[in-house]
Amino acid sequence: MVTDKKVRDEAFGSLRTYLGAQSEISELDLLKLWKGLFYCLWMQDKPALQQRLSRDLASLVSTLRDPVVMPFLRAFWLTIAREWSHIEALRLDKYLYLIRQYVNVSFQFLSRNNWKKEVVEEWNNVLEEVPLECKDMKIPNGLRYHVMDVFVDELEKVGGSEWEEKEERKQTLETLVQPVEKMAKEGKLKVLRVAAKECLADERLRAWRGQEDEAIDEPEEEDEEAEWGGIED
Repeated sequence: MVTDKKVRDEAFGSLRTYLGAQSEISELDLLKLWKGLFYCLWMQDKPALQQRLSRDLASLVSTLRDPVVMPFLRAFWLTIAREWSHIEALRLDKYLYLIRQYVNVSFQFLSRNNWKKEVVEEWNNVLEEVPLECKDMKIPNGLRYHVMDVFVDELEKVGGSEWEEKEERKQTLETLVQPVEKMAKEGKLKVLRVAAKECLADERLRAWRGQEDEAIDEPEEEDEEAEWGGIED
């Protein structure tokens, strides 16, 4: 096992070096890479080692050149969405942790770019295409829920008190929450809209946005389609 770990660490180091040297990587190559990385985590036993591997996988983002970051993140989300239905209950926790790490490193990337509006909007486009897409039921709802569940936690870790203290961050914050706002209004299922509203109602987020008044629950219309109506005859 020691040898296996040594070989894996050496391979991971080579991967970091390779990725860091690329100014462009095709979508196909990124999807192939992510399928391999997904199953690398799949095979990893023991929670402590799983978490370490997840952090190592997330650290890849910091080695990338800026033009590669968004395509790399998009390939990550596409892979997670595609493989989600195959994740067994006993393996789910390590992927939930990996997703949390990727939300965090995405915010770190935006912070390193000083939260430039065009970069934040590009990140929003990735979110709205995959994990926070509102209508396509091929996107797993469990993925949607988890991203919204960790959204404020990871934003707080990266931005901290500056969200409330720095006036220039207010507009950045309003841009960042747009995918969640969109889900709250346009989510195909009521449960998705409710989850988005719960995210937006987080006391920390409301304080950062200067929403001191108490949140008011709006009446929900019934879904046109249930999430799953059973098997028809």
